[in-house]
Amino acid sequence: MAPELKQVFDELIQNHKVVLFMKGDLNFPMCGFSARAVQALQVAGAKDIKAINVLEDDDIREGVKEYSNWPTIPQLYLDGEFIGGSDIIIEMLQNGELNTAIEKLN
Repeated sequence: MAPELKQVFDELIQNHKVVLFMKGDLNFPMCGFSARAVQALQVAGAKDIKAINVLEDDDIREGVKEYSNWPTIPQLYLDGEFIGGSDIIIEMLQNGELNTAIEKLN
C-alpha cells in the first residue's frame, strides 16, 4: 500500500471515533450489508458516524481491505480499533457489546 494512502486511513481512523467504510452514505446505503451496519450503529446510539463511501474511490475501496486485512465492505472502526464487518456489527448489537462501546464514545 502506498504510504500516502495508508496515511489517509490512519488520519480518518485517528480523527473520528466511529468510522464506517461502506457502499453509499448514511442516508442512502448502496447495499444491504451497509444498510444493516448503519442501522445497527444508529440503534446503538452512535451520534457522529464518519461514513466513507468506498464506491467513490477505487483506491479507498481496495486499500481499506488491505489496511484492515478484511476482505469485505462494510468495515467498522471504533475509537481507532478495527471491529469487523456487518455480521460482527449485528452480533455485537444483539449481545449488547455495540451499545456499550458506543456509550463510551459519546
